[in-house]
Amino acid sequence: MTTASSTAPIIYKSCPVCGSNHIAEVFRAKDYTVSQETFSIWHCEECQLRFTQNIPVEHEIGAYYQSEEYISHSNTSKGLINGLYQTVRDYTLKQKRKLVEKISGTEKGNILDIGCGTGEFLGTMKAAGWKTLGLEPDPGAREQVKTNQGVEVYDNEHLFSLADDSYDVISMWHVLEHVHRLHDYLDKIQSLLKPSGKFLVAVPNYQSVDADHYQAYWAAYDVPRHLYHFSPSAMGRLMSRHGFKIVEYRKMPFDAFYVSLLSEKYKHGSMRLVPAFWTGLRSFLKNSAQPKRGSSILYIIEKTKD
Repeated sequence: MTTASSTAPIIYKSCPVCGSNHIAEVFRAKDYTVSQETFSIWHCEECQLRFTQNIPVEHEIGAYYQSEEYISHSNTSKGLINGLYQTVRDYTLKQKRKLVEKISGTEKGNILDIGCGTGEFLGTMKAAGWKTLGLEPDPGAREQVKTNQGVEVYDNEHLFSLADDSYDVISMWHVLEHVHRLHDYLDKIQSLLKPSGKFLVAVPNYQSVDADHYQAYWAAYDVPRHLYHFSPSAMGRLMSRHGFKIVEYRKMPFDAFYVSLLSEKYKHGSMRLVPAFWTGLRSFLKNSAQPKRGSSILYIIEKTKD
């Protein structure tokens, strides 16, 4: 397919999180999912963020999501990897509900899920008695949310029309790394949370064992859809800038296996189940001892100011 942009791509002259000029290219990574194009990944020495250069502008990046392989929008179970993803998700949805209830201290609060995909998480929360709202940029995914989950859902622009101090919990499950207007979003989210509210952010961690192993083939770089590649240091710096503090780092143990399977496919052209399992297991074990070394990290975040 042709995905060439008609608008000049975004090129960062400084770090998009901390503004440092101490940035340099690390390597180049390929978009294996849609375009087969190659993108440069850069690193900030100051805050330890990595980010993708030459990314499409916000109104043109949608073409890079148009694939049945992009599971958060298609909800496909086609193929081994997507089938495994669906099976694990059924289990993790229950764990997410329990976590939300525990950290929020309520069983029936208000929750906003930004980038809700096809809405299974919000459907789970609605069934548990929560008042739910979803935001999702993809029209096809929004239709699935309405049809299958019966959850209220809008385009992401609706975020900026919501009332302050409205939500007990705001969640972004593997979404923050996709957001072009990073600082605008975080400023608004900070105002939307109730004083005692919790902000849940799950993102890949390029400082994990599996990321170290696969390097440019690491599937969680997912260029150009992933604009930023976070480390715990970069996430802490970003949240502090917007009046938040990280209060807990949570494990996401299944991510290492899923990402390793995809990474093996990208690197070797086939699944290679045994090597993927062992890499995933090493990452899983390291994550169990050190949550900040997980393939993905779930950050539990609170406000530090009104």
